[in-house]
Amino acid sequence: MSTGAISIVVVVAVVLAAALIIRVVRAGASRRERALRRRFGPEYELNVAQHAGDNKAAERELEERLRLYGDLRTQPLPGELRERYVAEWAGMQEMFIESPEHAVTGADQLLARLAHDRGYPSGRYEEQVAALSVHHAGHVQGYRQIHDTAARAREGRADTEELREAVVHARPFFEDLVRPPHHGAPSRSETARQHHHGERRSGSGRRKWLPGAGTGTGAGTGHTRFGHTRKGGAW
Repeated sequence: MSTGAISIVVVVAVVLAAALIIRVVRAGASRRERALRRRFGPEYELNVAQHAGDNKAAERELEERLRLYGDLRTQPLPGELRERYVAEWAGMQEMFIESPEHAVTGADQLLARLAHDRGYPSGRYEEQVAALSVHHAGHVQGYRQIHDTAARAREGRADTEELREAVVHARPFFEDLVRPPHHGAPSRSETARQHHHGERRSGSGRRKWLPGAGTGTGAGTGHTRFGHTRKGGAW
């Protein structure tokens, strides 16, 4: 075989090897992306947006969270403590009617304590949220929203509708944290049925929620919803 032919064979081999390496790397990156999307769900997209669309930077951050908190051992709430939290959340509902700002601030503090009692870090808010995002990725954004809204409320910069929305979005996070072990989230049909049975109309036609109506978040307690009445109408 001539020198020229050998050179051609070597070049082709190098090109094929490079193409194979690129394919393997891309396949690995694709598998990593799919795994992170499955693990983090909406948290993946949120993190990509925070990194201005840079998927690789977002994935590096999420992988670092997994490294730090993926093996974090959390603990279920004792039944009595769970009931106490459910009752306290219901109390925030009543407080919202008269003082939305204090209710939102109190709910934010309640969630921080609840996360601590479940075994999540409590030294710094950012660290706590990062750990929660690994294990409660579907609802942790509600915690961020109510935390930010509570800060705005303390400065007098949050209106009632903003406060209400913060509480509504934080409620699934609360329910996720307070849920007993091995107790799955209610299905959509079950939730709709609970909504139908829990809701009634007062004499004025304004919707109200029956206290404790729902699936139950602890022994002898209802699946507490954070209020659906306020001054000025239903919410």
